[in-house]
Amino acid sequence: MSQDSATATEAVRKLGGRRRREVVAVLLFSGGPIFESSIPLSVFGIDRQDAGVPRYRLLVCSGEEGPLRTTGGLELTAPYGLEAISRAGTVVVPAWRSITSPPPMEALDALRRAHEEGARIVGLCTGAFVLAAAGLLDGRPATTHWMYAPTLAKRYPSVHVDPRELFVDDGDVLTSAGTAAGIDLCLHIVRSDHGTEAAGALARRLVVPPRRSGGQERYLDRSLPEEIGSDPLAEVVAWALEHLHEQFDVETLAARAYMSRRTFDRRFRSLTGSAPLQWLITQRVLQAQRLLETSDYSVDEVAGRCGFRSPVALRGHFRRQLGSSPAAYRAAYRSRRPQGGVPEPVMVTEVAVPSQGTPQSRRTAVPGPSGAAPATPEAKAGTDVFAAGRPALPGQRSAP
Repeated sequence: MSQDSATATEAVRKLGGRRRREVVAVLLFSGGPIFESSIPLSVFGIDRQDAGVPRYRLLVCSGEEGPLRTTGGLELTAPYGLEAISRAGTVVVPAWRSITSPPPMEALDALRRAHEEGARIVGLCTGAFVLAAAGLLDGRPATTHWMYAPTLAKRYPSVHVDPRELFVDDGDVLTSAGTAAGIDLCLHIVRSDHGTEAAGALARRLVVPPRRSGGQERYLDRSLPEEIGSDPLAEVVAWALEHLHEQFDVETLAARAYMSRRTFDRRFRSLTGSAPLQWLITQRVLQAQRLLETSDYSVDEVAGRCGFRSPVALRGHFRRQLGSSPAAYRAAYRSRRPQGGVPEPVMVTEVAVPSQGTPQSRRTAVPGPSGAAPATPEAKAGTDVFAAGRPALPGQRSAP
């Protein structure tokens, strides 16, 4: 029996007769964004049996005293409270109002009890912060919106945060990236419960692709967590972003911050959730990605303008992060680019890559405006460039 099958069998055994996975509780909080909150309501709360989609039973639960205020000042009243979670085999937290404030203790206790009794727990976008606060992500792989991933990694260091993924299925606990990735994860749940045909029928009703492949890396930009804005390190980060075309290393950044390399590494990681070397490599690759899309520079010229010591270094880091060579990436981008200048969406197949020591993590993503070619398992395997808290290319001290 595979590890995934064993995990699923154990979860079903724990559920027993009291909880069934087709009973879905959606836990809402005041201040949550209405779009993310509506995703599981639309997927699991509408009867689409006429289209071949098996029916779920939806329980919309308030995680705190109502009415719940949401985007635009709307007020919502949930028909159930936290007690209804005890009847659900799947519990979804679609969003949390603030990545810097703790969720209500009563809601966290209800999530822990549900998980202990075998319920499947799902966190969409910032909902991952609620799962992490409940301790349900400790020692597990997880994802969230790339913009919030460093904060999640910093606040909950025992969580293996990977901002590359659109969603992560770790058996009985699942997390997704932002907004549209929540739809991807909900479709994945339907596919896991009822098969490909049911998920495909639902995708057609929602007018979305049934499967998307890739990761969040093509959406990453130069942003850093808000916490760094008032920190003295912000000046060093700003300098680095303005001088990516120059060859410098982390020792240079540490010297500009008047810190030892060891102190700088520790301080940078505490602020951003990632090592300075991995962050610097990421920024150079992102700059190369932009130049490949917007200029006619050769690959050798792009390498020089992004601070890489050689085209070979650029190709290696580019392939590890985006699963494609620079030349192939540019060709794929231009082949999808219509005369209007906006790349056309491309349907691609799902790629599943097993995480070490964990159930299979399913990588599902949309070809975004950068149009990166989908990564192969061989290109993706072992890539930890974006994995918060994991050093990239140990021992490398010179400029990337």
